Amino acid sequence: MTKKLGSILKYSVSVALAAILIWLACRGIDWKEFLAGLKATRWGWIVLFFVAAYLAIVFRSLRWKQLLRPIDGSVRYGSVFDATNIGAMVSIAIPGSGEIVRCALIARAGMPFQTVFGTIIMERAWDFFAVGVMFVLALVCGWGRFGGFFIDNIWHPITSHSIIVWVLVLLVLLAAASLWVVRRFRGRSAVLARLNDILEGLIAGFKTFGKIENKLYFLLNTVGIWTMYMLMSYFVLKALPDLSGLELADGLFVSAIGNIASLVPVPGGIGAYHYLLKISLMTLYGTTEEIGLLFATLCHELHAAVVIVLGVWSYIVRAVGKLKIYS
Repeated sequence: MTKKLGSILKYSVSVALAAILIWLACRGIDWKEFLAGLKATRWGWIVLFFVAAYLAIVFRSLRWKQLLRPIDGSVRYGSVFDATNIGAMVSIAIPGSGEIVRCALIARAGMPFQTVFGTIIMERAWDFFAVGVMFVLALVCGWGRFGGFFIDNIWHPITSHSIIVWVLVLLVLLAAASLWVVRRFRGRSAVLARLNDILEGLIAGFKTFGKIENKLYFLLNTVGIWTMYMLMSYFVLKALPDLSGLELADGLFVSAIGNIASLVPVPGGIGAYHYLLKISLMTLYGTTEEIGLLFATLCHELHAAVVIVLGVWSYIVRAVGKLKIYS
């Protein structure tokens, strides 16, 4: 009962935060101008957006399959693709839950849950690294445009509050101490023994990267994922006449900022993504509030539509008997 109450409270806070951010993003918007910008949208570029969004999921599924094969060589692409889609759909409603869902769907085939979850941690580690690379590349390619924004809005807020650094250090030390306690005293407590089993499963999943046959293929899939994300932002920039003069480097930087917004614990990134992207476009390029919000809305809602459609499709495929439509 306490656990359920805690989950309800956590979700309520998440929804409330999303509502506040949506209000901040929409405050002061002239909806006539917003709709005029929407009518002027070049929908041919949006078609390319959908293609890139789909390919990002394909690359992600191929990459995850590589990590799963050392655990179970018989794992099929279709199963991985469906689990990825269903998990992403669930994450729109409940932040972070999608990873558990897709892990559980794959584990049903007989693979250990903790080991499968370890592969997801490995995936996220590579994604975190990829976002960092994207951010650095964007800064290098367009320091004249992005440098001031980065220093004033990201670097200074972080470095000027030393408490943030100390909190991060404390969290790292606390995590390290907890791991040591679990490993050191696992034989003296049933709870610690269970935690140690979970930890070993996670480590086993994390180590699957060292066992994959073609690491270059893994890296190419990772590059493919994040190239598609960057192109998604770029295509929406091109779709809006007021932003169509921006370059690929701008799409790269905007995409990196959008991924920072995804760290905010709100359902599907809603609100956080819209507010941060609107402010970023206004600050960097002097766009109107309406165009900034329109860009964020198109990127976020169109991507959500892709995720929901593919998630429903994959759910139906599994529900009606796992149709043999994948190789």
